[in-house]
Amino acid sequence: MDQIKIGSFIASLRKEKNMTQLDLANKLGISDRTISKWENGRGLPDLSLMKPLCSELSISINELLSSEKITEDEVCNKTDENVINTLNYTKNKIKHTKIIFFLTLFGVISILAILVICFSVDVGRMRDNKPVVFSTWGFDYAPPVDLKQEKLEYAIKDYLISIGDTEQKDDKNVKTFVAFKTYLIEEKSNEYSVYAWVLQEQCYLEINDIMNYSSFSAPYKFTLQKNESYDAYSVVDSNHPRDGSYYSEDIKTIFPDYVIKEMNLAHKDGTIERLQLQIEDQVQLYFHQEYYPFVY
Repeated sequence: MDQIKIGSFIASLRKEKNMTQLDLANKLGISDRTISKWENGRGLPDLSLMKPLCSELSISINELLSSEKITEDEVCNKTDENVINTLNYTKNKIKHTKIIFFLTLFGVISILAILVICFSVDVGRMRDNKPVVFSTWGFDYAPPVDLKQEKLEYAIKDYLISIGDTEQKDDKNVKTFVAFKTYLIEEKSNEYSVYAWVLQEQCYLEINDIMNYSSFSAPYKFTLQKNESYDAYSVVDSNHPRDGSYYSEDIKTIFPDYVIKEMNLAHKDGTIERLQLQIEDQVQLYFHQEYYPFVY
């Protein structure tokens, strides 16, 4: 069946009877938009409307499906033709409906699969104490705050300052200041290895001038243990390469290769300059006046 031809046929018969789309719609108890849909070839009348429609247009259902007036001689042939066309139309309609159903089903399954994958990714990140990416359940998740690195670095700084302040300093009121960059933290059971570049300066106040007593810059490996009773860390060992000809051999023994590669850039990538700025801030805050640090 040709929907466009049937639609044109309905429109021409309606006009012959001097009816508007609204007039015909009122007679059939439907909206004029439904009439417009038929006449534009975008659909066919429901079976329940075909008989009253044909009655209003003074045609038979056979003529409606044929899209033309039929003489008595053509009735049999047109009836057979319309039956075949109706069966084909129904078959195509069912096929089209099945395609839409399976496409819709595939779309729903795909969306559900994507949601399950996204949810699994988020759950995995939550188990690793990482922020979620997709928030598939509708709210954000923030992992517990992990201050392990900050606590380790605080313990190292306290350790270095404690050692520096207890050294003999010719009776001068010398204060130790420390800054360092952490390259790697390794955890084994309750023991931590921290690889860092350390910058240490000792200063004292002479009249109104801040004087530099000593300066030290070197790569370090610190070994720390955790005190479970009050959730803090303490340095149990520290090691750094010896100076001179031993330096190259010691650094290979103490540090992993990829850490050595990064540490070799400390004087080129701005690491030392940033550590110097931190030292400068500490000194000025402590003595409350300008300080011009030692230049490496």
